[in-house]
Amino acid sequence: MATDVPENDALSNVTNSTQTTLFTPLRLRSVALRNRIVVSPMCQYSCEAGDGKATDWHLVHLGGLAVGGAALVFTEATAVEERGRISTQDLGIWNDEQIASLVPITRFIRARGAVPGMQLAHAGRKASVRRPWDGGGPLSAEAGAWEPVAPSAMSFAERYTVPHALSPAEIGEVIAHFADATRRALEAGFEVIELHAAHGYLLHQFLSPVSNTRKDRYGGSFENRIRIVVDTVRALRRVWPEQFPLFVRVSATDWLEGRSGVASWTVEQTVALAHVLRDEGVDVIDCSSGGNIARARIPDGPGYQTRFAERIRREASIATMALGRITSPEQADTILRSGQADLVALAREELRNPHWPLHAGRILGYEAPWPPQYERAR
Repeated sequence: MATDVPENDALSNVTNSTQTTLFTPLRLRSVALRNRIVVSPMCQYSCEAGDGKATDWHLVHLGGLAVGGAALVFTEATAVEERGRISTQDLGIWNDEQIASLVPITRFIRARGAVPGMQLAHAGRKASVRRPWDGGGPLSAEAGAWEPVAPSAMSFAERYTVPHALSPAEIGEVIAHFADATRRALEAGFEVIELHAAHGYLLHQFLSPVSNTRKDRYGGSFENRIRIVVDTVRALRRVWPEQFPLFVRVSATDWLEGRSGVASWTVEQTVALAHVLRDEGVDVIDCSSGGNIARARIPDGPGYQTRFAERIRREASIATMALGRITSPEQADTILRSGQADLVALAREELRNPHWPLHAGRILGYEAPWPPQYERAR
């Protein structure tokens, strides 16, 4: 593993006992992060139905998280084409008209000392569903349902629509949508892009033999199943400036290991994929898990996914981001200090307390700078 990377010092591990690792700055290519705290992408389902444009909700939500002291603030999973939305209210980046709605958000995040990031996503066979607070589940035709797409004509679960299996030409079109979305994200002012290849969405569907039964160059062998992810990363890197980092979120496992006769996506395959992605210009692997099997048994608990970040970091020599039930400053700092990951991503904890980083600094003995407007509450 590299310990001194001139343009990317993510793999250098801070061990100075007088300094909290959580608040040690990190440089990824030319982007400087003020600490190691990342706001994970979290779906908000708050656009006007069908238009995909960011609203005042997104400005206040994401802007408030930047005020709270995080270093990198990601948008929710942002659809690269209309049929790639989860719901009709998803944030989108599939047309140029959506760019203007995002510019005030990136401007405000930067003004608060944080870095704006966008997660690019395609829901695949998990598309065309209702928002969680509208009951979830597949949309009806009256509510505007559309035909999802996937590597194979296999529905995600009972009652879900059987998706259209993409042809090789259509796969090329999907990759082009990701590249076009990357160009728009750059125009909107984002400085980090994350490619969503996790949680049972389209790219994960290709990776896993559970959802990919193709017999062509996009299915079967490991090399074939990862092809769309690798080709998409290459397409993004042709558009995304060299000075800006590229993250990829993966589900490190389908949580089916040990089931006799069941082929699935495993940690070993994730490590192998990380090796390939590192050489293709990916800077950080965002280590999540699950999402592709409706009834998978996941052993949830504090930091339950951190071991994946540690293993991928160690065996693939690439920077990783840990997430999943990370709640306390001490826990987050230990993950980083012990070399399990280079960044920690918080989701629910940031919703509960958007100023978590400021309070974490106080608990760990680090004087994190507060916004001057909030100094009286320090």
